[in-house]
Amino acid sequence: MLLEEFNYDLPEELIAQIPSKRRDMSKMMVLNCSNKSIEHKHFYDITDILTQDDFLVLNNTKVIPARLYARKETGALIEVFLVREIKKDIWIALIKPSKRVKTGTILTVSDELSIEVLEKDDDKWQVHLIYEGNFYEILDKAGNIPLPPYIERKMTNDEYKSLDFDRYQTVYAQKEGAVAAPTAGLHFTNKILNKLKNQGTDYCFITLNVGLGTFKPVKCENILEHKMDSELFEITLEASEKINNAIKSGKNIVAVGTTSVRTLETVMNKYGKIIPIKDSSELFIYPGYEFKIVNKLITNFHLPKSTLLMLVSALAGKDFIFKAYKEAIKNKYRFYSYGDCMFIGK
Repeated sequence: MLLEEFNYDLPEELIAQIPSKRRDMSKMMVLNCSNKSIEHKHFYDITDILTQDDFLVLNNTKVIPARLYARKETGALIEVFLVREIKKDIWIALIKPSKRVKTGTILTVSDELSIEVLEKDDDKWQVHLIYEGNFYEILDKAGNIPLPPYIERKMTNDEYKSLDFDRYQTVYAQKEGAVAAPTAGLHFTNKILNKLKNQGTDYCFITLNVGLGTFKPVKCENILEHKMDSELFEITLEASEKINNAIKSGKNIVAVGTTSVRTLETVMNKYGKIIPIKDSSELFIYPGYEFKIVNKLITNFHLPKSTLLMLVSALAGKDFIFKAYKEAIKNKYRFYSYGDCMFIGK
């Protein structure tokens, strides 16, 4: 299976640079995989589409302000992008420009936070964060939301910074650790979640800390040679019981976002059932994959040649997905993280 099979041309003006005025006002393309029909709706219509026969699984990971701007003793400006914590206060990070630092370099982010550069590991570094007090409170003040590279605006703009702290985060975000948002969840409001609950459409939360691998381009001509980055996830006892009860009741498992898909499918592949567990996923889903648990999916529109586009192609069929993407471009849907979404159903 060749990488070029998952390519498409997207007009640059359709890459969403800011979110919609209201979360649930995003357009939503509804795909019916049985009869190959396509409908055009808005996300607030989701409560009319889902029924008591559906059960949603949402990712409650919380995006941390992982992009830090620091200065060396010389005054040189250095960008540090925190990727993941490997042990207490020791993080894997990207540093730009990396040629200006070496082992032992001390970088000052603010009066409350400094960074000691430790050792280099391939294109990343290990760094020691030096602070006193609550780390995430300090990070909220010192850091910037790590927007994906296709959103091209300066993070130092106070107006945008305030917007992104609110909107590049789901309303149900709880567990810090992600460096990218589970973007399908950005469309949900508390009002919609309450309405779903009241109409009998139940849901639960799992956690997968979205890493930089979500933006990692596939470079192999043969996609089967691609290796996914490892991402940590957790399913609690409460969530596992709710999911298993939904399966026993014959409900459709509706994954909110590709991160929820990979978490659920990883656990089913490894253990044959949903269990309470902390683990990691390196699951690569592409056409030909047989889904073990996920029946339906809410997801945004994804980049050409991306593993996320391959995943939705596996669920809905590549030809149908590319037909839908062509229709989305024609109807000027907004693409990627801050863009519109699609609902893939039966």
